[in-house]
Amino acid sequence: MTILIALQGWDTGLWVERMRRLLPARPVVTLAEPFDKAAVRYALSWRHPHGSLADLPNLGAIFSLGAGVDHILADPRLPDVPIARVVDPDLTTRMSEYVVLHCLMHLRQQRRWDAQQREKLWDDDDFQPAARELRVGVLGLGELGRDAAHKLQVMGFDVAGWSRSPAKAPFSTFSGQDGLEPFLARTDILVCLLPLTPQTRGILNRDLFAGLARDGRLGGPVLINAGRGGLQVEGDILAALDDGTLKAATLDVFEREPLPSDSGLWTHPRVTVTPHNAAMSAPEAVGALIAGQIAALERGEPLLHQVDRARGY
Repeated sequence: MTILIALQGWDTGLWVERMRRLLPARPVVTLAEPFDKAAVRYALSWRHPHGSLADLPNLGAIFSLGAGVDHILADPRLPDVPIARVVDPDLTTRMSEYVVLHCLMHLRQQRRWDAQQREKLWDDDDFQPAARELRVGVLGLGELGRDAAHKLQVMGFDVAGWSRSPAKAPFSTFSGQDGLEPFLARTDILVCLLPLTPQTRGILNRDLFAGLARDGRLGGPVLINAGRGGLQVEGDILAALDDGTLKAATLDVFEREPLPSDSGLWTHPRVTVTPHNAAMSAPEAVGALIAGQIAALERGEPLLHQVDRARGY
């Protein structure tokens, strides 16, 4: 039962080496080499070329190597086999580190101090609010969103969350279309960790930004998107920053990746750009998770974290 590594944009060799160590009795192949298509039982995908999984007659399951699965579902020739998404403590912890870091960066005005250092300017006139005075709203309460919200609570932030359907959590929650408006109205820092689906594509737009709180301690609302690039309308983000609808933005994901060199996001003074590395999939951790899933499947156990294609995650 061969394992196929089908990647674009990542170092394929690291994943091949990891899976061969974890499952030494199984052949591990890549799209860049000849292989017996009928022997492939499992495919590990990150942005695989569309159609590259279509003619594998004995394919039994596809494993996403990242938290999202939109890159898999976008393939118009995707075979009708189960798909598993990554739910891994290592990846979850990395995402929460990123979210907490950038909420603290905005709370403590770190970009301002960076600019003042470059100018050799000593100016500390503004009173520094405490974390408890800042209302953070987490858009999306899956594994990543819940963990990030919990760790923001530990830091003292006033946290709330929004999800498509009602969710129980040890903080204020809102749900559905009716809950979105009041959720936004109490949010100073909006953290977006939604999956990308037809319903969420472009949700981070001018209309949504206009609903965010205007009375917060930061002097305007802040956007942090570490979910998917397709969630945001980048022209609306730039316009909202320029007219004051948004105070600042931290973006890890983009409509096009790598972010084109002519994008205004690169040089906007109130935008922080990171190269889609908020929660990197480490071969050591994610490879072990997938190896365990394969072993469980072959014992007749159900596939964990299986994607609902109708919902898109």
